[in-house]
Amino acid sequence: MEEKEKEAAEPDFWNDPKKAEQKQIEIRDLKKWINDYSNAEQKLEDLKVIHEFFEEGEAEEEDVSAHHNKAKEIIEELEFKKMLSREEDKLNAVLSINSGAGGTESQDWAEMLMRMYMRWAERNDFKTKILDTQDGDTAGIKSASIEITGEYAYGYLKGENGVHRLVRISPFDANNKRHTSFASVYAYPLIDDSIKIEINPADITWETYRASGPGGQNVNKVESAVRLRYNPDNIIVECQESRSQSQNRQKALTMLKSQLYEIELRKKREKIDKIESAKKKIEWGSQIRNYVMHPYKMVKDLRTNTETSNVQEVMDGGINRFIKAFLIEYGDQN
Repeated sequence: MEEKEKEAAEPDFWNDPKKAEQKQIEIRDLKKWINDYSNAEQKLEDLKVIHEFFEEGEAEEEDVSAHHNKAKEIIEELEFKKMLSREEDKLNAVLSINSGAGGTESQDWAEMLMRMYMRWAERNDFKTKILDTQDGDTAGIKSASIEITGEYAYGYLKGENGVHRLVRISPFDANNKRHTSFASVYAYPLIDDSIKIEINPADITWETYRASGPGGQNVNKVESAVRLRYNPDNIIVECQESRSQSQNRQKALTMLKSQLYEIELRKKREKIDKIESAKKKIEWGSQIRNYVMHPYKMVKDLRTNTETSNVQEVMDGGINRFIKAFLIEYGDQN
């Protein structure tokens, strides 16, 4: 950090503003790590001191226990943060949700998942922005793309990729039969200016359409929404965030570049997995979590076996137990 601060003090440091800004971010991140480590170190020293007082009969056992728990909590948080030490982990994220086969049931489930992640973001001080939604035929949504902004947004959400399965009594079935619904979730890092991805314009096909949902009369009358097709990888990106078609085009390009960046990251991980075959593997796009609302209540992550009977808490965004369990078990692979 001291070396980087010396660079920042050079007279020509701001000659390249983008490079300088990136250096400043690196300094800030290093300072955060140093401060967190120093804090953990201090709490450990405090624990040693209170333990010495306890042995001399000058402190209560409850005091030692309280200091121990605080030191343990801070050190565990530091260990958890280490699971988010990859370059891409600190980036913002785009979360794409798609309903599976099953019509209204799966479309309603996709909307429930969208609400769950929006509530999770709110509870953890992340900002959200809906980039695109495709309404369901009678209820719910067919698909949605949400931008989630905040420190380590992608790092937290990368373990949510896969198929989410719901079992419940259907509110759309007059016979009150139990239904199973599926929806897929795909999180990818939203790249910033420090990451360069080259795209051949000839590989892109553009379409425009009228935006759906809220946004005023102009949004619905003018074809401001855009659909981008990237032919080499058969990637489709839709965006209706803005009333401006040009702004939606720019955002769609950023979303495409972000997906291509994530695909390259995944290819690198797959090569590493082949070399280090002893490590546990996670099949991409496989079923990762069951949400059961009938005949009993349970949410269970199939990768870590983490589970809870408090389904309502999970649907209200309380998914950190699943996120942390995944990162602690698989963080070094992803």
